[in-house]
Formats: sequence, C-alpha cells, structure tokens
Amino acid sequence: MESMRDIKRRINSVRNTQKITNAMKMVAAARLRRAQELAEKARPFFNKTREILYNVSLYTKDFIEHPLFYDSGGKRHLYLVINSDRGLCGSYNINVIEKARSSFQPDEEISLIVLGRNARDYFRKMDYNIISEYINIPDYPDYWFARRIADELISLFRERMVDRVSLIYTHFNSPISQTAKVIPLLPLTVLDKPEEEEKKNYDYLYEPSPDAVFDVLLPSYINNILYSALLEAKASEFGAVMTAMDSATENAEDLIGELTLRYNRARQSAITTEIAEIVGGAEALK
Repeated sequence: MESMRDIKRRINSVRNTQKITNAMKMVAAARLRRAQELAEKARPFFNKTREILYNVSLYTKDFIEHPLFYDSGGKRHLYLVINSDRGLCGSYNINVIEKARSSFQPDEEISLIVLGRNARDYFRKMDYNIISEYINIPDYPDYWFARRIADELISLFRERMVDRVSLIYTHFNSPISQTAKVIPLLPLTVLDKPEEEEKKNYDYLYEPSPDAVFDVLLPSYINNILYSALLEAKASEFGAVMTAMDSATENAEDLIGELTLRYNRARQSAITTEIAEIVGGAEALK
C-alpha cells in the first residue's frame, strides 16, 4: 500500500503536469484561431480557381494537349503526405499515415514527398522511397512555401520521373473534427465539378496564346491546392493539439480527485491506527 508521502508526491506531480497541458491548450487555441482564419480565407480563392479550370476544360479542345494532362498509364505513383513535426496531437498523425497506407496499391511503384517529422520518420523506418522531405514546417505556411513544393511536383511529372501524383492531408472541419483526405493532383485528366456550379456557355479569348495561358493557369491551380491543403493541415493540427491537451487537463483533474480520495483514506487509516495504539497502551498500563 502506498504511503501518504508517495500519494502526496503523485498529486503534486499530476498537478504540475496539468499546468503544462493547460498552458499548451491555451497556446494551441491561440494558434488555431489564426490558422483557421487563414484556411477559411483561402477557400474562396481555391474554389474560384477550380471553377475556372473546370470551365476551361469543358470548352477548350486544346486544353487536353497540355503536358500536365498527359496520362502515361504507368504505375509510378508519387504521394505528397502532409503531417506534423510535433506530437501530443492525439490521433492526427496516425490518421494521416493510415490514410496513406490504405491508399497505396500493391501494383504501384510508390515514392513519397513528406512534410513533417512524424511522417518522415515512419516511412523511412518502413523503407519507402522518400524523394524529398520538408521538416520544421512554419506554423503559418506562406504561398511561396507551397510554390516550392508545387514546382518540384510539376518538375517530376514533366520529366516523366513519376506517372501520377496524389496529395494526402487533413481537412479542417472544426477544432474537434478533422478528416484525412486523398486528392489526385496529376495528371489533370479528371476534374470534379465545383459545388453549386451550373453548366454555362463560355467563350474564352486567350492572349497571347492558349499554351501561354495554360502554362500559368495549370501550375497556379496545383499551387493553390497545395497552399490550401497546408493551411487546412495546420489548422487541423492545432485543433487536434488543443483537443488532446484539453482532454489531458480534464483527465489530470480526475486523477487528482482520485489520488486525493486515496490520500484522505490513508490519512484516516493512519489516524485510526494511532488512536488504537494509544488506547491499547493506556489499557496495558492499568
């Protein structure tokens, strides 16, 4: 049976841990507020870009001839996995990794570009082919950070080093709800119809030429997807950290209550034993 001193020591230890988890929850909540704001502001820009690209693909015959639409039918599949550099974020990291593993097909030649230390360490341990890695990702990634990654993806696809490119990231729903998703990026052979988009007749004029316009529009589309995914992933990460630390704080409070009850019982038992010994000694002196 634990002594009162041991129980008291555990109570103090749990209380100190509770202070740390509560502070981490407050920090994550502050970061989440800004990350969520950035992610929500980026969504209209991304949706409008997708709408324009969808319309152009419907009404431009030359569009299919662009290199980013070339489907070789090969099995060299590159996955871009966005994860976290840090832990203490609940199931956030493992959900992304499990989503990636379930997406890998047995007949594919899989290669990876990983963002985040957790994904890098896991896939390196599992001996996957990691082409590039990005660690120490900023809390609020900017457009040019996404541009670096987009340029690398497009370059690998144009040079026929990979046949397909997919993105795996976590979409932010709310601080307590995030969803791991897979989005096909390249080739751009299939474009989903944007939400609330009705079929209309468009007549596009291209200056200086369709090829010159596509050379700007298509990489921008890929870049916008990556930028939006980075912001969504960071908001999801901070939401997961805040939720995990909130749960840890509540669990610490419950544990403190349980340990306090055990301490009081041990103290009462010690007092009862001491009284019994005094009474027994008094009776022996008579």
